[in-house]
Amino acid sequence: MGDSSLISFIARSKRRLEILSLLKENELSQVKLTKLTKMYKGHTSRTLKELSEKKLILCTNSDDRSFRSYKITPLGRRVLEEAQKLIKI
Repeated sequence: MGDSSLISFIARSKRRLEILSLLKENELSQVKLTKLTKMYKGHTSRTLKELSEKKLILCTNSDDRSFRSYKITPLGRRVLEEAQKLIKI
């Protein structure tokens, strides 16, 4: 998947855009992301899985299943910036 399709993938979803935007500022746990976004836990989990599969975010402590933390990758940061430009147009 090239950058343009990743940008489109992010721009099409408010959830994905919101989570990436939050992770741009800080490394956050799934629990904290669920609270900040006011999403259902299942929606947050699914969105994190999608972003992780596309290498846009990274789970920093995958061994701890009960309290996973995530951070944005350099690719995720670049794609987020381009998606935000696209949305502002």
